[in-house]
Amino acid sequence: MGSVAEQEVKTTKVERPLLLRKAAVLGAGTMGSRIAAQLANVGLNVLLLDLPSSDLPSSDLPSSEAGRNAVADKALEALKKSKPAAFYTPSAAMRIQTGNFEDDLAQLAEYDWIVEAVTENLEIKQQLLARVAPHVQPHAFLTTNTSGIPVASIASVLPPELSRRWFGTHFFNPPRYMRLVEVVPGPATDPAAMAALSVFLDQNLGKEVVRARDTPNFIANRIGIFFILETLRVMREEDLNVEEVDALTGTAIGLPRTGTFRLADMVGLDILAHVARNFAQARTDAGGQAALPPFLETMLERKWLGDKTGGGFYKKERGADGKEVRFVLDLKTLEYQPASKPRFPALDMAKNVESLPERLRMLLSGDQKKDKAARFHWKLLTRLWNYSADCLPEIADSAANIDAAMRAGYNWQLGPFEMWDAAGVAETVARMRAAGEPISPVIEAMLASGAKTWYADNGAACYDLATRRYQTVARPAGIARIASFRASNGVVRANPGASLIDLGDGVGCIELHSTKSTMGDDIMRLITKTLEPSSEFVRDFRAFVISSDAENFSVGANLMQLLLAAQEGEWEDIDLTVRAFQRMTQSIKFCPRPVVVAPYALCLGGGTEISLHGARRQAHAELYMGLVETGVGLIPGGGGTKEFALKATDEAIRAFGDASRVAISTEIVDTMKQAFETIAMAKVSTSAAEARSLNLLTEEDGITLNRERLLLEAKNAALALADAGHLPPVMRSGIPAAGESVRATLRLGAYIMQQSGYASEHDVKVAGHVAHILCGGSVAPGTRVSEQYYLDLEREAFLSLCGERKTQERIAYTLSNGKPLRN
Repeated sequence: MGSVAEQEVKTTKVERPLLLRKAAVLGAGTMGSRIAAQLANVGLNVLLLDLPSSDLPSSDLPSSEAGRNAVADKALEALKKSKPAAFYTPSAAMRIQTGNFEDDLAQLAEYDWIVEAVTENLEIKQQLLARVAPHVQPHAFLTTNTSGIPVASIASVLPPELSRRWFGTHFFNPPRYMRLVEVVPGPATDPAAMAALSVFLDQNLGKEVVRARDTPNFIANRIGIFFILETLRVMREEDLNVEEVDALTGTAIGLPRTGTFRLADMVGLDILAHVARNFAQARTDAGGQAALPPFLETMLERKWLGDKTGGGFYKKERGADGKEVRFVLDLKTLEYQPASKPRFPALDMAKNVESLPERLRMLLSGDQKKDKAARFHWKLLTRLWNYSADCLPEIADSAANIDAAMRAGYNWQLGPFEMWDAAGVAETVARMRAAGEPISPVIEAMLASGAKTWYADNGAACYDLATRRYQTVARPAGIARIASFRASNGVVRANPGASLIDLGDGVGCIELHSTKSTMGDDIMRLITKTLEPSSEFVRDFRAFVISSDAENFSVGANLMQLLLAAQEGEWEDIDLTVRAFQRMTQSIKFCPRPVVVAPYALCLGGGTEISLHGARRQAHAELYMGLVETGVGLIPGGGGTKEFALKATDEAIRAFGDASRVAISTEIVDTMKQAFETIAMAKVSTSAAEARSLNLLTEEDGITLNRERLLLEAKNAALALADAGHLPPVMRSGIPAAGESVRATLRLGAYIMQQSGYASEHDVKVAGHVAHILCGGSVAPGTRVSEQYYLDLEREAFLSLCGERKTQERIAYTLSNGKPLRN
């Protein structure tokens, strides 16, 4: 796959293909610098400009005063250290060149896209753009990242020819991880120009592009800030505390697990306050909606801004024993107290309900007189729905746009109108009417027209206010999830952990959908039976894709089942399970039809072993992939260690050139050392790009920027392999094992780490097993072994470690605490 910068983006509304190679960002603050990082991530050369250091008061000078670009230089250095990481790989930072507004504006003539991201002040933006305009070429795009200042107001200083290529591109922070970009037209924007860059944002930056109208705070912040402030109001009405509200506004209703206040700490209270005040100033009728509560004003005065200042609604301190203790703010006294876990019986019951629509209906059906949680949810959600309906005609073309913005910009599982449909529009409106509660005229008009829901045809159509009819929801070509094929084509075969879905064109998709994305017997059975050579499905399909619609691809094996078996001494059962897992991965590798694995998000342990055995991988850019078994005192036993042994041997042969003598070369030491470190240290990639450097992906594997395009790009990759006459590999033999000398070298490295305090005694034991497998066991260098031989070594090591008390302690601790134990 070539760099994203070299890919042409075509759209029927554009006269010529859009080819972007260079982009400039004006403003090296938090947003500007992170936008620059993401542009560099996808292959663009980026110019990052800010004030010259000579224009700053001496007290504001960065600690590094190397030159006039010190402001941008300091921002770039901060990007390299930022958490979460701003760059896919450290080398991406090399694509960013720094400069300043005095010396480097003339360079803008060389750039295809210029993004203004200076402070949210209309006068400052206009003054800068007036200086920038003479240097912008006729073909270039000029956009603003303003979060709420009218795009039309900023553009008033631009010449007419430049106004046609001027519009808003509002990214959400952090730009690498947040999917939403709101595209906002100016009064003279050329629709073709905006459409062309929208395609680039979608395909080359991986963004959910939502068109917004030029109104205060656009879409997501307009709804999002209202929701946060309304949450605070209902909290006071119901006399709830911070932790109780976070529990009530988290995953139970399809919002991020952070809840309201933890999210505010992450974003920064100053940012939230700025957006709320910006809205209040822009809308004279919004004072009540955007007013900040007194406790928040006090927190702003005290600089309790959240994570960036070390404390906001929550803070952490070290106790006398050196362990971190979490404190939470009492909003009545504005004093911190030890955090506790709130309990609501209704929430505890709802957690057992997997379906979000069913969960919402359960929570809203509680006794309003006795159940404080039910009252909270009813007040908050009905006010959200009414407000969203009232805003709809002003801020967006459709309810679907608002829902898309909230899903991508605030990480809601359902947007407000989807949520309303899930709870039942007619039913909830009837309850509001019976209780004498206000009802939006918009929803009254919709119900009067005969429509009972916002969406129809399984979400393919959305109610349109103007026509009073359902209109097809426009989606770009190439966007799809497995669920759409499940609905249209049905399920070929299924069990509780996986399904086989027909993607059309002769491609079958094995969908992983087990509880909590773990690997169990049901997944192994379905994959093996589907892909083995004698399978009827191998005859029926030309190619296969393995992927999922879940939040994560796979978090690995079902550790609870493994721990119980080990504690009961059921060694024969564990042995059979490992053999079954190995048969599954071998069925993927040796399937007569090409199998493309499409991993994304968390792809750990067994999920990584599935990926390693595919004919090809089509990965999402945000891929956190690794063989993490050593963290729980085990080794990759499903063929993962074997695959790394084969890769390391093949790399050494290519570098050394003589397969018969490679086992005594320095090249085999180098490649085995890299493989050993990746497995023994349980390394996990921070991106798909880094997964390549860890040998978890190859250069031939594809990387998809937009998660919504992953499935169809994987399908296309599978078809390409089938069209090219894919021939499956054969089980290898005659592999020159690295042997005893390399094994001793690797074990020595683990021992040195123990002596230096970086590894425990059990770490060294586990690492010894990894070295033993990679090097082919206790054999002379160059001994010829088979692929099956490596699998047998894996199985023996896995069983041996399952019997270790410390391994069982690690597994139990990880299950209880969600993090590894170093014992």
